[in-house]
Amino acid sequence: MAELLVGKIADFLENDHLVVTDGDLEIGVIHRDGEYFAYRNLCVHQGGPACEGLVMAKVEDVMHADKTTHGQRFSTDEIHFVCPWHGYEYDLKTGEAVADRRKKLRKFDVIKKGDSVYVVV
Repeated sequence: MAELLVGKIADFLENDHLVVTDGDLEIGVIHRDGEYFAYRNLCVHQGGPACEGLVMAKVEDVMHADKTTHGQRFSTDEIHFVCPWHGYEYDLKTGEAVADRRKKLRKFDVIKKGDSVYVVV
């Protein structure tokens, strides 16, 4: 396996992404809270650039004991990234498609060496 340079740690802003290529393979690397997550940049929905959209907390309903909803809130536990083509959402930690957890993006390991970020391909 080879290590592909993504960029310098300083190149990433919070909730930002960088995309690198290895031949025909595009890999999106997303930075959040000091961690880096890398996935194939190909949406399972219709082939869009899955890793190039917003990074945001999951929106969840606030349910009361009587099963009625009382608004919505942002999750403190689950973060999503959103394909900019059609809004298909993925779990940042797993790459699973939120609409159908049986589908997920190919995940890559990320390595930090010194001040640089690499993906293992």
